[in-house]
Amino acid sequence: MPVVRSCRRAAPRVAPSFPPDPTKVLARGNRITRGAEYKTVVRRGVRCAAPHTVTYVTTSTEDRPPRFGFIVSKQVGGAVVRNTVRRRLKAVCAQAMDDVRPGADVVIRALPSAATADFAQLRDEVTRCLARRAAA
Repeated sequence: MPVVRSCRRAAPRVAPSFPPDPTKVLARGNRITRGAEYKTVVRRGVRCAAPHTVTYVTTSTEDRPPRFGFIVSKQVGGAVVRNTVRRRLKAVCAQAMDDVRPGADVVIRALPSAATADFAQLRDEVTRCLARRAAA
């Protein structure tokens, strides 16, 4: 990776890779973006509870890729903690996307205990719920 100096006195640091690794990013077409869509999935979806997350899944007959949405409230922690949890959940969903049926909408709500959960715990919970509720 190329080394970039942020200023003359600062130590050199590694520049971030751009574009980001596509295997770790959810494309816009794979995300739920509107509040009404979140509400529909949470109210009408099938629920799967785990110690750190609650997963809601609705399915449709539409021929489109699965979409994911994330709810991480301030009860989980401060902004840094919330964003860390959200990034972990996004990475888990990006890995599990091939196992989710087309047309599925998935919303994952992080519970306050998700702040102390490591990536492996979140991955196991989410993949178990997706296998039960949204398997292809």
